[in-house]
Amino acid sequence: MPKQKWYILDTNVLIHDPRSLIEFEGASVGVPLVVGEELDRFKTENLQRGFSAREAIRILDGLRAKGSLKDGIHLDHGGFLKILLYDPSKPCSKLLNAHEADNQILSIALCMQQSGEDVVLITKDLNMRIKADALGVKAVDYLKDIISSQHIYRGWRIVDVPAVELKQKIPGVLLDIAHDLILNEFCVVTSMHNPHQYRVFRYLGGTTFRIVEAPRLRWAFDPRNVQQLMALDLLFDDELPIVSLFGPAGTGKTLLALVAALYKVLVEQKYTKVLVSRPIIPLGPDVGYLPGELQEKLYNWMQPVYDNIDFISHIARSTSPSLFPTNQEEEIARHRANGGNGKHDNKYDHNKYDHNGNHKHRRNKQRHENGESLRLERLVSEDKLSLEAITYMRGRSIPYQYIFIDEVQNLTPHEVKTIVSRVGEGSKIVLAGDPYQIDSPYLDFVSNGLMVLSEKLKGQKLFGTVYLERSERSELSKLAGELL
Repeated sequence: MPKQKWYILDTNVLIHDPRSLIEFEGASVGVPLVVGEELDRFKTENLQRGFSAREAIRILDGLRAKGSLKDGIHLDHGGFLKILLYDPSKPCSKLLNAHEADNQILSIALCMQQSGEDVVLITKDLNMRIKADALGVKAVDYLKDIISSQHIYRGWRIVDVPAVELKQKIPGVLLDIAHDLILNEFCVVTSMHNPHQYRVFRYLGGTTFRIVEAPRLRWAFDPRNVQQLMALDLLFDDELPIVSLFGPAGTGKTLLALVAALYKVLVEQKYTKVLVSRPIIPLGPDVGYLPGELQEKLYNWMQPVYDNIDFISHIARSTSPSLFPTNQEEEIARHRANGGNGKHDNKYDHNKYDHNGNHKHRRNKQRHENGESLRLERLVSEDKLSLEAITYMRGRSIPYQYIFIDEVQNLTPHEVKTIVSRVGEGSKIVLAGDPYQIDSPYLDFVSNGLMVLSEKLKGQKLFGTVYLERSERSELSKLAGELL
């Protein structure tokens, strides 16, 4: 008689994907009772872990209508689900310290295996898989939505042609390979003898290609390489409501997204405001509970956003001074509105402003206190920019906004789905991240939400993606990314 195959789920699998309980079609799934206890501890949290725990509990509670969880429930797709109890009296349970939840799960798997069952432990915990292997229990990662790191979709390809073909409006080689292209995929058509001589096209379906050129902006921003050119083409295309950018540090993902977002809101007025968010996952040890209100807490996590907006405002001010006035100009304008004579009024001490027109002491003091530039403060006060915690985006509908989510590699596919489903009428969402720098202990290059989203949405008319591989931050940054 063949052994019955059991998949035993660890708590972190249910946190990663609550619906994993019912994803094993035609198979037997075991959920240790201690997993339910861990879900109960997490369910009151306001973060994603709390939401996933509550969702998993709701699914389990709903299944009780089909029968007893203790005896097992036959599911509609032919599978079977059962709550597994830990028995400390069994010899196999005495090998591990029963006070740890992980050890109870391992003991259940080991005892079932010794009783003749074919057992596979499903866990996203690397150390749990190592301990299982030491006990002789097969343990694997939760593989739903996993994609191969060797076959990631980059959003572009290079096509070598004789230099003479570059003179054609649409090189003939593009028509020859059109059947193999993905909608909104870029083709970098490059001369065989000179890689610096190229043209870029975006495939729009059928035999239609869009010639890609740098957007003509009032601000002095130009792409530094061909991947940045392709990224800007997607970011400025209002027909694409969802865009993803991924690649190593220093490639310009955050800067490009914010340039497009601010330009669309402040200059073209296509959207009402920019909404920026990023996961609150620290690099290194956490600093604990931060003081202040929500916005004050977010200042510390949004520092990369502040730095980029400050950089953008300095450059853009040469052509759009009214959009990014200095603090001196703002103070003069307020004084004039109150009946003053402007900058020639004797009440002004011009020595207190630096060469950029910023109040020296006020600027330094505010930067010291919360790291926020005064230009950014003005955008927030005029409701042109909002900084949001991802936790509080659930349940909302966000219309007519340019939404930018950074560091998406630290989000699960379920979290990304939750965020994207918040996008309302007339909005555009850009998701960016570095899949080589993941801080979440249960995600990797191919299972994080950013990469799964790019793989799932490729070929859709409303979606475009670009992999940026060339660092433009500095030679040191590039060297660190390659060697460290």
